[in-house]
Amino acid sequence: MNNMKHFHVFHLLILISLTASTEAVSYSKRGCKDMCGKVRIPYPFGIGSKCSANEWYVVHCRSSKPYLPAFNNLQVLAVSLENQTVTVNASMISDCQNPIRNSIQILSVNLSESPFVFSKLQNLFIVEGCGNAVIMDHESVLTGCSTTCRNATVKEINNCFGIDCCQTTIPHYLKSYVVDLTGLERLGGDGECGSAFLVDKNSYVEGSVSVARDNVFVPISLLWTLTDHDFDAIHGCWQAHRRRLNLDLGNGISLESTKCECGFAQEGDPYLLDGCKTSEECRRCHRSGRGCYSENILNGDMKLISNTTCHPREIYDSDDSRSSETSLGVVLGVSISIGLIILMATGYGMYQAIKKTKAKRRKRRFFKRNGGLLLKQQQAADDTGLVDHTTILFTSKELEKATDNFNDNRVLGRGGQGTVYKGMLADGRIIAVKKSKVVDESQLEQFINEVVILSQVNHRNVVKLLGCCLETEVPLLVSEFVSNGTLYDLIQDDTGEFPISLNMRLEIATEVAGALSYLHSATSIPIYHRDIKTTNILLDEKYKAKVSDFGTSRFVSIDQTHLTTLVKGTFGYLDPEYFQSSQFTEKSDVYSFGIVLLELLTREKPISLTRSGEKRSLATYFMLAMEEGRVMSIFDAMLVKEGSRDELLAMANLAMRCLNFNGKYRPTMKEVAIELEGMRMSHVPSTIETNFGNVYYSEDRSMLMNEESTSTTMSFTKSTNE
Repeated sequence: MNNMKHFHVFHLLILISLTASTEAVSYSKRGCKDMCGKVRIPYPFGIGSKCSANEWYVVHCRSSKPYLPAFNNLQVLAVSLENQTVTVNASMISDCQNPIRNSIQILSVNLSESPFVFSKLQNLFIVEGCGNAVIMDHESVLTGCSTTCRNATVKEINNCFGIDCCQTTIPHYLKSYVVDLTGLERLGGDGECGSAFLVDKNSYVEGSVSVARDNVFVPISLLWTLTDHDFDAIHGCWQAHRRRLNLDLGNGISLESTKCECGFAQEGDPYLLDGCKTSEECRRCHRSGRGCYSENILNGDMKLISNTTCHPREIYDSDDSRSSETSLGVVLGVSISIGLIILMATGYGMYQAIKKTKAKRRKRRFFKRNGGLLLKQQQAADDTGLVDHTTILFTSKELEKATDNFNDNRVLGRGGQGTVYKGMLADGRIIAVKKSKVVDESQLEQFINEVVILSQVNHRNVVKLLGCCLETEVPLLVSEFVSNGTLYDLIQDDTGEFPISLNMRLEIATEVAGALSYLHSATSIPIYHRDIKTTNILLDEKYKAKVSDFGTSRFVSIDQTHLTTLVKGTFGYLDPEYFQSSQFTEKSDVYSFGIVLLELLTREKPISLTRSGEKRSLATYFMLAMEEGRVMSIFDAMLVKEGSRDELLAMANLAMRCLNFNGKYRPTMKEVAIELEGMRMSHVPSTIETNFGNVYYSEDRSMLMNEESTSTTMSFTKSTNE
């Protein structure tokens, strides 16, 4: 009994000493300041070069305001250790200025060489005005939104849900981006400027920043990263919990980083030596003579928060006896585990059998997860005879051997759906292996959709599916290897080593048109490709065209259109009528082919940053040239020398009809293929010139345009109920 009293006295003295020895929590290195005005600057950031982890994290404090000298003195608004973000002031963009600006112009800095990225989780893309705006990365659309305007010119602040204002998230972390406002109008016609900007979510939602019209700058969050090399100079993180981060930058690119966190019931800066201290909640428990218990729980926003509770002293004391029992259990568990390891070592043969069984189970699990059962269900449910039931299922071992374990030296290209590798099978056949990204259920359905579509296509100008592999962590698609790269590479080759004659361009255009005509009308159920572009047209050793990449294609019942909730495709090729209605028809593929035909005629890119204003779009640039009667001036000089005026104007006439804003006035792909074949057969260089009829100029151009046509800028999310 006396021993128990002594124990309680001793325990009380420990609690008193803990309370007395409590130190203030520090967020900076010894001898450095951690506050600049009202902004806390925690390590690895530091006020001064000797107080930060490296030069990227140096902060200058001037007039009680912090700035980042590594980024042209961007003002720092906040630093969050929890979110691993730094919030800075960035300039906004409105349509009263340049309607297309990139992130370097907006921030006045380039993040490409820095350890910072635009945060996916902490930022929102906000659009204010009438119409739509998009955010792009490397000329590919990432996301955007569209607004509906009413007569009032003043909107409710931060009520940004589609009327005069809309908001959306960004799909992945970014090193750079471009904001395009060409589809945005002023509020109330001649009223306030429309605007679009990336903004820190917390600042916008909490109202610390209102609408962009009241601000020259808006806050934006940058996520900061640390490499293993950086941790050589950081000595505190080993005491805390380290967590590896894999940041998706899109296009199959990822960035690895490490985040440090304090342990349970602790607070402070985990990057500093002894930077984590007992939390204030626990200290309050200790001061009252009780113990504390901390656990992480999910709040209403599905975020982990620390919940600390105080235990009565009796329960706290009894924890000691339970901890001894736990220690004994741990010792017994470790001893038993060691015994099991010894037994497993003596039965090595049994271990090998178990290992093989696990490998088989893992492959079966991957097969099921990667849509193998879905593929079998589609084959079993197919009563049209479209799906090739003999499609080869390759093993992972075969494809690993064929691609040298997916060596980077075998990479043919990287796209939105995955990476393509060159390989050689055991029988000597050269193949292309498409390795999809780690995908969710919807993306798996898209992959199986590509298998099903390619398995029923048999055309000399469509890439042939050889098989697939579903027993790997990510699904693999195996097709014939097409040796001469893409049509885009051929068109944009400025070396002049391989000139493209008019006859060759006509042959390529005719072959692509024939393949699309086959997909639209020769199969039992029409197939719409939905992403026709020069990078999806491959060339074989004889420069014959082959259409590829069917990841976004769809079977469509005859006389039906495809209504979608999300516009899919590539910026510069998409049908403006599709933007407005979200209904994809065969004429939408015709529009995209019209852009390809223009690229063959002009050797220009579909979207060019070297042209200004509305001329950035190749379609608009071409139509203006037709309207002004100077279309011959934008054609490739080689074609002008080789072809006759009538031949070139006939091709321009065909392209013009393919690009008609009203889909019902466009020709079908079958009509396009027949007309191109006629041009190709009639073309005899320097001897015969064939006239295919009049070309539409400015006085006829109105006949090509539907009076209800709209801008080709994008309007993204649309309801299927519209």
